[in-house]
Amino acid sequence: MNWAALFMASVFLLFPAAQKAQADGLSDVQQQFESGNYNAAMNVLRALVSQNPGNAQQHYWLGRCYYEVRDYTDAVSELEKATQLDPNSSINHDWLGRAYGEVADQQRSFLLARRVKKEFEAAVQADPSNIPARRDLEEYLLDAPWIVGGSKDGALDQANAIAKIDPVEGHLAKAEYEASLGKPALAAEEYAAALSMKPKSIEPYLEIANYYGRLGNGAELTAMVEDARQVSPKDPRLPFYSGVAHIISGTNFPLAEENLKSYLASSPDRSDWPSHSIARFWLGQLYEKQGNKMAAAEQYRDALGLDSTNREAKKALAQIEKSLH
Repeated sequence: MNWAALFMASVFLLFPAAQKAQADGLSDVQQQFESGNYNAAMNVLRALVSQNPGNAQQHYWLGRCYYEVRDYTDAVSELEKATQLDPNSSINHDWLGRAYGEVADQQRSFLLARRVKKEFEAAVQADPSNIPARRDLEEYLLDAPWIVGGSKDGALDQANAIAKIDPVEGHLAKAEYEASLGKPALAAEEYAAALSMKPKSIEPYLEIANYYGRLGNGAELTAMVEDARQVSPKDPRLPFYSGVAHIISGTNFPLAEENLKSYLASSPDRSDWPSHSIARFWLGQLYEKQGNKMAAAEQYRDALGLDSTNREAKKALAQIEKSLH
């Protein structure tokens, strides 16, 4: 797992889907979903789908639940059905692209990788104002090799299109573009421009926190956490970011431990927030810095138990087990 994945806190376009969910009598399912009760939501949804297999929203939410529990094969199956039933839904195409992406990573499949791009493009075509879909497409174009449609120029086109829709989001998208080209100074300029607009949502602050976390810049990460706290002081993600900032900076380890444990105890494990596996990884990092290798190894094992694809935890565990022998 790369640093971007470790800190990912993307803005997912849930509100239109929520409105449709209410119209289809799925508001209770959505509440369970938002609370992290994915299995309970799936039980209800499976019953609903068996009674009415032609309801696109039921398949969408079932696919979303499968995605959250990392059953990406079944997520693809349900989201394909949702997209077939409602081919004009930008959200359906976007989430199908994400699910394809996870399976493509698991199977190292170029064929599925091409489907990822196709679905992201379909999402943008269905709703050109869907910024999360444009960001997904931008990220794909930046990261994918040319043989499966990667294109730096295409990614810049998406960033420019986003800027016309929302200036703050445009600066964030351009910062991602510059960072991917190995130009941190230009990325920092774009982030500064976004901050100068005083965003009222916490998401831009957390995205910038992600960036400085990837760089291992504890001072800037701490500053972003404080800025985010001014915008939304009760956001449940703040303890995670605060804990990581203390660990990177090497300051106040007891508070870092308290913050991460609080995040694990009080937050649902969801794909648009830092995962519980990642929080466990950072607890392991904390215990390593304190010289407690046994406790660190336990956290890395717990992290892998939650997400076997957590490469950072896997690498850290291998290193620490080697040092213990």
